[in-house]
Amino acid sequence: MPNTASPVLYSFRRCPYAMRARLALQVSQVAYEHREIVLKNKPAHMLALSPKGTVPVLWLSDASGARVLDQSLDIMLWALAQHDPLGWLPTSPEEMSSALAWVALNDGRFKQQLDRYKYPLRFGLNSGTQDRDLGSDFLWQINTHLQKNDFLTGARWGLTDAALAPFVRQFAHVDPVWFASQAWSALRVWLENFENSPGFLKAMQKIDLWRADKFHGEAFQPGDT
Repeated sequence: MPNTASPVLYSFRRCPYAMRARLALQVSQVAYEHREIVLKNKPAHMLALSPKGTVPVLWLSDASGARVLDQSLDIMLWALAQHDPLGWLPTSPEEMSSALAWVALNDGRFKQQLDRYKYPLRFGLNSGTQDRDLGSDFLWQINTHLQKNDFLTGARWGLTDAALAPFVRQFAHVDPVWFASQAWSALRVWLENFENSPGFLKAMQKIDLWRADKFHGEAFQPGDT
């Protein structure tokens, strides 16, 4: 593994984007500083790194300079490129193409439907039922795949599973009774295995909020990225 200064990760425990980033950093065994924040009170340093103000944000600082990764998939790919002891990265161009296609479907229309299902009032909706049903189409697609394959890409749990599972989990927790009543048994087993895995339980451990008064003046200029 390369010898670099420890990266700094700004994260919010329940955010599925931050969750997938933490999962990959954890499995990569890359040492990093975890700064848990409250989204209603975003640290000035995080906003200086990434003005869009969303998590996760990974600050990489070493002898070659400083750069920022503020897209969760980029953080996952960076972490696994440093060290991938469990073989999470796809092993062929075809598997990588499949992985990226799954993530694009998840992060696009499905995420929009998930947000409207979970927070209908934010979108001027009386109910999220219609978006729940639309989002279910994607879950059925996952279920169909998992009926024939144990994982989404490759022969083991990997990048694609870790990238999608936090979002499927969030969808399931909006209305657990309804979710459990659906006949997507393969999807349900896959999700239960994820939620009961040591890696997920470790990634979801609560830590103290990072306090700005602990900030010791790390220097960052936007032009350094």
